[in-house]
Amino acid sequence: MSVDPKDLEPKDRDALLRWRLALGPEAEKTGSCPSLSALGASAGTVDLKGDDLEGLDDALSFVYGERSAGRGGSRPYLPRWLGALRDFFQDDVIALVQKDAIERKGLTELLFEPETLPFLDKNVELVTTLVSAIGLIPEQAKDTARAIIREVVEDLRKKLESPLRTAVLGALRRDRTSPIPIARNIDWRRTIRSNLKGWDAEKKRLIPERFYFWPNQRRHHEWDVTLVVDQSGSMAESVVYSSVMAAIFASLDVLRTSLVLFDTEIVDMTPVLADPVEVLFSAQLGGGTDINRAVAYAQEHYVRRPEKTLFILITDLYEGGNAEELVARLRQLVDSRSKVLCLLALSDSGRPSYDHAMAEQLTALGIPCFGCTPRKLVDVVERVMRNQDLAPLLASNDKKGERHG
Repeated sequence: MSVDPKDLEPKDRDALLRWRLALGPEAEKTGSCPSLSALGASAGTVDLKGDDLEGLDDALSFVYGERSAGRGGSRPYLPRWLGALRDFFQDDVIALVQKDAIERKGLTELLFEPETLPFLDKNVELVTTLVSAIGLIPEQAKDTARAIIREVVEDLRKKLESPLRTAVLGALRRDRTSPIPIARNIDWRRTIRSNLKGWDAEKKRLIPERFYFWPNQRRHHEWDVTLVVDQSGSMAESVVYSSVMAAIFASLDVLRTSLVLFDTEIVDMTPVLADPVEVLFSAQLGGGTDINRAVAYAQEHYVRRPEKTLFILITDLYEGGNAEELVARLRQLVDSRSKVLCLLALSDSGRPSYDHAMAEQLTALGIPCFGCTPRKLVDVVERVMRNQDLAPLLASNDKKGERHG
């Protein structure tokens, strides 16, 4: 039996009204909850009546209930809804409702409301959403969005830069020793490994016959690394990680790095790739794809020394351009002795969706096609630069569900 709101203390009436809003219109069908109109008419301290209260109920139902639960069942008028939320709830509750509206209903405009951003988890998913909605960001919110993107990007860079730098420099210094016997240049790993026979068991010390030294200076631009990245909507997370990895590659003087983003058009990000935030703010996610055109551009402008070029194509291989020309062009790159990889996704998320038939054609050319995490890409790059077989690494990906071609 439903309680009469007039018999309750004001604070209890307000609490019951809040519960009714939280549970939605379905609560009234139980017979134990008074109607929204009765609760609103008798509310104690809550200053929302009539249409405003019903509008708030519709807004909450839009996020948390079935579309048919609300009276209109349609998308709420956001300014009115936000005004009701701000009158009725505190900032932390507003942020929770807005976050759910973003995730459940795709209301990305809410990302740019002042109460929302401080409460959202700052992670790759948020950056992906922001980048996807760059065109919707109002001018007054761009600085906040940029700061959030930079915070996440810098955190990713800190995690990935050290292992990538170690892998690349270690791979490129593997066969060189220095004639200059300077203590700071001692290659301790090679020195110890090569002198194990000099171990003095009695004194418990190693007596080396020869010391090995790293070169005092590294050679510049020993490899060219070209990343050609699909910026269609489905590849958003890959664009985020690609921008970070390209910036790390660019920070290494032993590499000459270029970055090309594409959909049906081509955007050469090489001049700004040192700043991944600038890259992401220049990205235009969505639209179709012309992979062939992008590969042709990168081949013409950045494949100068094929035998010392690592060509990384990051795409789901759904070609909107000339598929036959794409296969022929990639065959040219392979025949020129470029190291060509196709990453079906560069992300930490699940198995990518991709064109299996195209992946099979590229695999037949000798181009590995696989989904890859950023950390796994570090191992892949190291093996390529050491001229080692990728098969064992990709076989381990198969077992973990990471390889897809």
